[in-house]
Amino acid sequence: MSAQTEEFQAMSSLRLTALDALHRALGATMTDFAGWDMPLRYGSEREEHLAVRTRAGLFDLSHMGEITVTGQQAGEMLDHALVGFVSALGVLRARYTMICAEDGGILDDLIVYRLREDAFLVVANASNAQLVLDELIARAKGFDAVVTDDRDTYALIAVQGPEATAILAGTTDADLPGLKYYAILPAQVAGRDVLLARTGYTGEDGFEIFCNPGDAEGVWQALTAAGEGRGLVPCGLSCRDTLRLEAGMPLYGHELSTDLTPFDAGLGRVVRFDKTTNEGTFVGRKALEKAAAEAEANPPRVLVGLVSEGKRVPRAEYTVVSADGAPIGRITSGAPSPTLGRPIAIAYVDAAHAAPGTAVAVDVRGKHEPVEVVALPFYKRAR
Repeated sequence: MSAQTEEFQAMSSLRLTALDALHRALGATMTDFAGWDMPLRYGSEREEHLAVRTRAGLFDLSHMGEITVTGQQAGEMLDHALVGFVSALGVLRARYTMICAEDGGILDDLIVYRLREDAFLVVANASNAQLVLDELIARAKGFDAVVTDDRDTYALIAVQGPEATAILAGTTDADLPGLKYYAILPAQVAGRDVLLARTGYTGEDGFEIFCNPGDAEGVWQALTAAGEGRGLVPCGLSCRDTLRLEAGMPLYGHELSTDLTPFDAGLGRVVRFDKTTNEGTFVGRKALEKAAAEAEANPPRVLVGLVSEGKRVPRAEYTVVSADGAPIGRITSGAPSPTLGRPIAIAYVDAAHAAPGTAVAVDVRGKHEPVEVVALPFYKRAR
């Protein structure tokens, strides 16, 4: 840890990642994010965004919450604790899932990696990591499973974009072409032992690297060197948000919350009522069965995309109105789209106004700005 980082840590209650000194040396603008001091941007948000879309970006994601679940009944315990069919996951594969309350409300969305038959790595959002840890510990009672807080065990670095594979190949002899999407494997990057996952939150191909915090700077510098000539740039949280927005990926606290079930969010597919272990029981099942039936019979508000022809950006919590000015929904996320060159937003709107092509408007400080409903995602990379 550098003297500058030690001095900042002494003056601040914010948590610092293992790459804090490096971010400051690169001139990053820092911000408080879920109690962590994180890089917001290094220069131009737009340039960082477009670099990921056309070349590659390098992210510090060490604020994410890693939780390990081990034991003979680790899979069965996670089937009980989460909405997904986790015990059916193959070794070295990953799955997007959620943890819900008894009333079906979403506590967090997660990625679960199966490291071994009896070991799983659960990755929670930074803002919910302690809640998820506490819930998993409570829900593990009665199972032969141990829940471990591994947030200080890992630093997490992501390289995302069309050049990600070529860049990472310069630092590892791992079989990158053989590593499937939503898979993970033990590997070495820059001579350091890591867990290498083909996952991400940008809509691009890429990798997430779980490493020892003491190895993080070496891994980052090796990737930076391998990215010279391939357009790799360091990227902050700001462009990460616009990238995920274009890709139609939900953000907890915006598209997802305890007030919503997975069915409200259009993500009912992650709920597996067909689990065969524990007689198919899991926390929240009864409420989620009711939510599924209601969504099928009488769809609630639907999560849609909105695109504006104007320049004013629809922001979170702005009201969506119909052609006659009646309120029909609310914005959950909005920003200028560097890829589309137009303002975009995600919103929950009444089902009657959710069809792509529907003309609606957003109340922007008292003025109704015309927008068009479109299907999500706004952007999908060429395969």
